[in-house]
Amino acid sequence: MERSIILALMGLSLTATAQRPDSALTLSAYAEVYYSYDLARPDDHLRPGFFYSFNRHNEVDLNFGMLKLAYAKRNVRGVLALMSGTYAQYNLASEPEVLRHVYEANVGVKLSATRDLWLDAGILPSHIGFESAIGKDCWNLTRSILADNTPYYEAGARISYTSPDTKWYLAGLLLNGWQRIARVEGNNTPAAGTQVSFKPNTGTTLNWSTFVGNDKPDSVARTRIFNNLYAQLQVTERLGLVVGCDIGTEGAAGVDGNSTWITPILIPRYRISDRSYLAARIEYYQDRDGAIIATGTPNGAAILGYSLNFDRRIAPNVLWRTEARLLQSEDDIFVDADGTSTATNAFLTTSLSIAFP
Repeated sequence: MERSIILALMGLSLTATAQRPDSALTLSAYAEVYYSYDLARPDDHLRPGFFYSFNRHNEVDLNFGMLKLAYAKRNVRGVLALMSGTYAQYNLASEPEVLRHVYEANVGVKLSATRDLWLDAGILPSHIGFESAIGKDCWNLTRSILADNTPYYEAGARISYTSPDTKWYLAGLLLNGWQRIARVEGNNTPAAGTQVSFKPNTGTTLNWSTFVGNDKPDSVARTRIFNNLYAQLQVTERLGLVVGCDIGTEGAAGVDGNSTWITPILIPRYRISDRSYLAARIEYYQDRDGAIIATGTPNGAAILGYSLNFDRRIAPNVLWRTEARLLQSEDDIFVDADGTSTATNAFLTTSLSIAFP
């Protein structure tokens, strides 16, 4: 399978090179290699199960490598992007094998001659959250618990509108499910999403995204209603802040009522110089009923997390990052180096990424 992916990536690259005279066609690439050391020293080299990126312990690995071909001309656009790495291995483990290395594959048509109104369909980046698989675009090295447990990708159709002054972006989506390319077996219920993004100036983004749908077979349907809210603010020339909070509810298994989870987060980032940044993260993930993270403990997932990362840009397209991270839980949901249940988990991660162009 890996050989097939490499050959496909080479073919994609050669095709793009052959078509380079067409300015509507662009080729880009990204790769991020990492090393993470978990102080619990897990023998299977896997970090806690609710992490789906940067989750291998004590080995040098590829988190995410991608080659992307994009086309945009007048009233049509399209993207084909293939990927490999531990991000793809663990995030798409439930998808059909043939699709596990597809990062994006979508086609779009413009619906208006005078307005920026588009219909796109296929495999799309998620409309939820401010973090993605592309590490250089995120303020922290590793992804938050919030990001790793909400969709990174989605499949379906999207209608989007951008205002003439580009300050407003509105989207409505019809989806196959909650981070699903292939539907759950026995599920025939459509899911939907919305996004409203407002950028009053270059340093401010205010976003509200939603998801409504059932992500289980119709026989045990439980409607999930999810709200993602965040603000990204450039407070001063050097200091930036991300403030966010996700709130979700879902029908509880076997009982009346709903399970609710909430995930507030704060990320400050300070620019030390033109090439260096320092960022921190304080996050809290509360899912006592196990709707998303099932622990089997009395208080469920009630996790407070802290991290601190230093970034250094080695070259315009090369980024070196180092991060220390600590998680504290109300219950003993982790395992320490002696195999004893514990309420804390600590790890160090470093990564090196390169982007083209």
